[in-house]
Amino acid sequence: MRMIRKPAWAKVRRRWLALPLALMLCLALIPVASGAVTQPGLVPPDRKSSFEQDGVALVRIVVPDQAGIDRLQRMGVDLAEYTKPVAGGIEVNAVLSPQESADLKAKGFDVRGAIADQADAAKVRRQRSQALNSLAAQAQGTDTLTALRAEWFTSLPDGQRFLNVEVKTSDSSATNILTVAWDSGRGTEIGSGGTATMSRFTDDGQYMYDRFNSPLPVNVTPSKVRITSTSGGSVTVSVTKWLGEPRKKPNPHYVSDFVDHYMDPEEVYQRIDSLAKEFPELTQLINLPYKTNGYRRAAQAQFGTAAASTFYVSSKAYGSDGGNDISVALENPGSAGAALSVSVTGKNVVVHLATDASGQVTSTAAQVVAALGADPAAAKQLTASTYRGDAGAGVVAAAPATRLSDGLKAPASVKRQPFQVQALRIGAKRNGSRPGVFLYCQEHAREWVTPLTCVETAERLLRNYQHDPATRKLVDNLDIFVVPSVNPDGANYSMYDYNFQRRNMTNYCGPADSDPARRNAWGVDVNRNFSVGSSFDGYSGGSANCRGETYSGPSELSEPEAKNEVWLTQKYSNIKFAMNTHSYGGYFMWPPGAYKLDGRQTLPPVDLGTETYFWSASAHILNAVQQWRGTAIWPGRTGPVTDVLYSAAGNSADEAWYDQGIIGWDFEVGADKYDAQTGEYDEVGFQPDFAEGHEEAMEFANGQIGILEVALAYSKDKKDPRSSLSVTGQDASSTKFTFKVNEPATVYYTLDGSRPTLKSPKLEAAGLREGAESLTVDKTTDVRWFSVDIAGNVENNYRPDGRHTGYRHEVVRVGGH
Repeated sequence: MRMIRKPAWAKVRRRWLALPLALMLCLALIPVASGAVTQPGLVPPDRKSSFEQDGVALVRIVVPDQAGIDRLQRMGVDLAEYTKPVAGGIEVNAVLSPQESADLKAKGFDVRGAIADQADAAKVRRQRSQALNSLAAQAQGTDTLTALRAEWFTSLPDGQRFLNVEVKTSDSSATNILTVAWDSGRGTEIGSGGTATMSRFTDDGQYMYDRFNSPLPVNVTPSKVRITSTSGGSVTVSVTKWLGEPRKKPNPHYVSDFVDHYMDPEEVYQRIDSLAKEFPELTQLINLPYKTNGYRRAAQAQFGTAAASTFYVSSKAYGSDGGNDISVALENPGSAGAALSVSVTGKNVVVHLATDASGQVTSTAAQVVAALGADPAAAKQLTASTYRGDAGAGVVAAAPATRLSDGLKAPASVKRQPFQVQALRIGAKRNGSRPGVFLYCQEHAREWVTPLTCVETAERLLRNYQHDPATRKLVDNLDIFVVPSVNPDGANYSMYDYNFQRRNMTNYCGPADSDPARRNAWGVDVNRNFSVGSSFDGYSGGSANCRGETYSGPSELSEPEAKNEVWLTQKYSNIKFAMNTHSYGGYFMWPPGAYKLDGRQTLPPVDLGTETYFWSASAHILNAVQQWRGTAIWPGRTGPVTDVLYSAAGNSADEAWYDQGIIGWDFEVGADKYDAQTGEYDEVGFQPDFAEGHEEAMEFANGQIGILEVALAYSKDKKDPRSSLSVTGQDASSTKFTFKVNEPATVYYTLDGSRPTLKSPKLEAAGLREGAESLTVDKTTDVRWFSVDIAGNVENNYRPDGRHTGYRHEVVRVGGH
């Protein structure tokens, strides 16, 4: 059983999630939620390193709907954490070899052009499809339209204006088409600014709402929009400004821009070590207890061609620990009737092949494998296996002495040993008395911008402390923990061997999947290895295939990288906020982050008060991002993970929130760049040119500072929330009402005249992005309630666990009585 704990301030009962034991399926299949149909797995590729180009690329795939994404995940396709609605469905990006692309096309997937290949990780222009489905059938009757948001904002390039609209219809049939018209400024007619057709957003087969494929560029700021449907519905709403909060100009003496190149983990940790030495009064280096497996591999050699008769050998010691010194030779004795034998001299292994009466070699691959395993001296140093589980019936050929190699290409400055991951703790008072904030980067190895973001934030905090009052407030009143590279082994491998490496370097595959050609297909996805909402619980988004790019590992929290994060947040219980920085796509997200495919069962949604807090804090944080160079994170890419991206089973933000009540966000740096000349959006990829990567690191370091500012406001919040009851509708037989609160807060209420407590019903959301629900009573009712804000302040200092009567109450009348 797995415990899920709500935030401490809410003092709610613990809830338990059952963790069913995952069935061990064959390697080609991925476990799915109960009742779902398994899909044939995509065979992971044999990918060469970045120095031996083999056509592996970041490729676009268009699927009809969310079910298509789920199918790709179940097949083990290496999906980027990026989705975008496009004409004809949803665009996802995936790392594919040419063979994988061909396999997917053969399975009916719409595989399109490459964004970046192994030789060029910078952006590639793409053509944005303009075609829209022409659905002429008109549904009968009139639908009800609920406008969820209508906003304008500015972003690159040069402050270009954009319009974003989201609307929910009561008629969610595919034949009901929604159209938006807008004015060209206050006082002008609606329609004078332009019109556009909306697209239906569905997830796991369920209709969510209608939206634009991408925010629409506009020349003049609209004041109103009117949405109409072919079912007869219509609604007109005002357009508000997204990211409208003005930010103060920084102190003219404020210094920034401390990174000038992509850094490997050795450089990153040397940087935070030097900061700790330079600022001992403000910092502390914490050695996290679980060392990683290390940037190291067994040394290997394969004999023969990629045919059924071949075999390979692997050293038992890592290559850096002596495995690279082993050699294996296959010797033809040159005589007839020789027996198969093995001789070992030091690290030199010789297989003397058997011959027949005519002197021809007769030893098969299986026989050589068996002979090596039976010889004590050879077996002490290496293992041998037939190629990918083949029976090994083919006769092997003689081969000269072949030196085994781990194949690793990093320079000697990259240590071949378990890596000591560290957290840089920053704060004037580091005794647990201040609210803690956990900033962590590079769970996924190929996301090279993210560690720069964490390093830049640490540099700014320490180097501005003496002369910038705003920075001094942050460092004096918060306890900040920075882990710049969670996954250093995979990051080194991505930097020096295979740039698309996502996972760590630990190989859990058996002999049939561990030959040298599969070296780029091993490892665990650290952000699928956590214990809440995991694939082992039946949630979608993690793979059971040891070669799958979202491989969840052999068990929950099997990996030291994941254990380190959990240990830190449990050890320092004052941590109340966290930010997990990824790339790319320009997203800003929070829990829940996972769902089960059967009916789209998400982890328990956060309550309305907490959801409102997420949105309120996001406005401040995203304004900080935009301040650097004008990048606006789209409204449609802001929200819960399961709302704006997809299901990510076993991710770290869910672990922190549901297990420990830590308010956690996810950044995806690298927003799409709009090209005003072509009217298209360009993706930036995992490893953009450093000029772009630098700008991404700078603007999202701004965002991390924004998170610290949110945490500081939380630490200073001593004011009680204030709430009121508002009637929203009334007729002769019933009355509808809701509650309004002056700040993000949870409302607890009763309708039976009893005293409200923390066990009473809570005011919930009316629906996805729809605000507070309205309650309905059919008789005159004494409504009693109180509110609690995110910092734990209770309205009127009411004590819900005692006999105090400081709750709010009001009589709601029905029918004039």
